[in-house]
Amino acid sequence: MAAFLLGAVLLIVQPQIVPSRPAMNSKAEASQSVQRELLKKASQKNDFKENIHPNGSCQQLPQTVIIGVRKGGTRALLEMLSLHPDIAAAESEVHFFDWEDHYRNGLQWYINQMPFSYPHQITVEKTPAYFTSPKVPERVYNMNQSMRLLLILRDPSERVLSDYTQVFYNHMQKHKPYPSIEEFLVKDGELNVDYKAINRSLYYIHMQNWLKYFPLDRIHIVDGDKLIKDPFPEIEKVERFLKLSPQINASNFYFNKTKGFYCLRDSGRERCLHESKGRAHPQVDARLLEKLHEYFHEPNKKFFELVGRTFDWH
Repeated sequence: MAAFLLGAVLLIVQPQIVPSRPAMNSKAEASQSVQRELLKKASQKNDFKENIHPNGSCQQLPQTVIIGVRKGGTRALLEMLSLHPDIAAAESEVHFFDWEDHYRNGLQWYINQMPFSYPHQITVEKTPAYFTSPKVPERVYNMNQSMRLLLILRDPSERVLSDYTQVFYNHMQKHKPYPSIEEFLVKDGELNVDYKAINRSLYYIHMQNWLKYFPLDRIHIVDGDKLIKDPFPEIEKVERFLKLSPQINASNFYFNKTKGFYCLRDSGRERCLHESKGRAHPQVDARLLEKLHEYFHEPNKKFFELVGRTFDWH
């Protein structure tokens, strides 16, 4: 009894541990905090099951994630990487870390979205929205601190135009009207910096969030513009980053003059990206385009300094 009373006293007088992050100010944030801790503990304890197939393959957590960027060439990168026999790629974008409804389902749900793979293979998933979502870096880190991340970027101005083009055609297919790109890019006679497509191209800001949790040597940046013009050298770099044996060759790529971009040749079978890829961008007034280039000049410079590398962007 004395021991019990002593323990109770010590429990009462024990100083509280000050959290390293701001205290939660709502029930929703508290719930997310609990989920984050559960995810972290589950990952550490392997408190989930890998679905095993009779042939020896199984569904497992990805060892590599293509985190972005939207309209940067993530689908092309995944298709090219899938040429390697040691890669097992999830077919669709999973949106586990950025969609709350998916994230609340937990790691077992995430595993169930993965392809069946053999022990020697690397499982890869790609969701380009991850890069610009503030919550995602910490969530990925809590799952796997050793995760190897792939980020494919292209000229920020071109990415903005491509972003608009995708949404425009999505509306056209549904026979819904959609404003011209000028209506998004211009507000009160000035560049509309609140346009979401512009924000997604501020790579410097989003990269800072990722570097809070992952060192730069865990994030390989693929040059999306070079991947379009000459894919093989970029894929070689990805192979080295993932410590894969060199299996993809220059002969796996051929230029399709009709489509205007490179297609893939795999074991004699030829395949190209979906027709939605490589669409022509809308014509933009030269002065407005110049404003866009000027706006990105300083953020691009900061990004180059942050990653210790330059890109051939405007």
